[in-house]
Amino acid sequence: MVDEVTADEIRTLLRLEPHATCGSVRVTYLSPQSIAAGGLPPFSDPRPMGSALYFMVTPTAPVQLHRIRNDQLYHYYLGDPLEVLLLRSDGTSDLRGGEFLQLFIPGGTFHTARVMGRRRWFLGASTEWPGVVPADVEIGKLEELAAKYSSIATDLRAIAASVRPDRGSA
Repeated sequence: MVDEVTADEIRTLLRLEPHATCGSVRVTYLSPQSIAAGGLPPFSDPRPMGSALYFMVTPTAPVQLHRIRNDQLYHYYLGDPLEVLLLRSDGTSDLRGGEFLQLFIPGGTFHTARVMGRRRWFLGASTEWPGVVPADVEIGKLEELAAKYSSIATDLRAIAASVRPDRGSA
């Protein structure tokens, strides 16, 4: 079945919408319970206890270079492997070449990704705790980060160059 389904069909079936940082997305859970303002440093305003979303990545709907303040866990569901480049706040990097069903991304870690494989799409999910609000997301500045992480600047630029900004179907 997976070989027969297309990225467009998945987007339609799961009601995924274009997203600024993560290809196509649909939030599937936002906890009705919340953490009070100041109840969980470094967050000074209230936060949902948790959140979850589906996301689909294609060459034309990529994971943009970004970070969120919250820890998150990527889950793999269908499609091709996703290569994820993490720019850790301690100055190290870790280019994930293996295939994982889940990948932990520590809060505050800039990251980007690209699809690797023949189908040219990836369907996964992300769960976050506490739940993400728009103020938690920061878009990365490619050249500033390439200068800061000079040992992996070539990989960072290669992933950015592999992104085609139009959002046509894959």
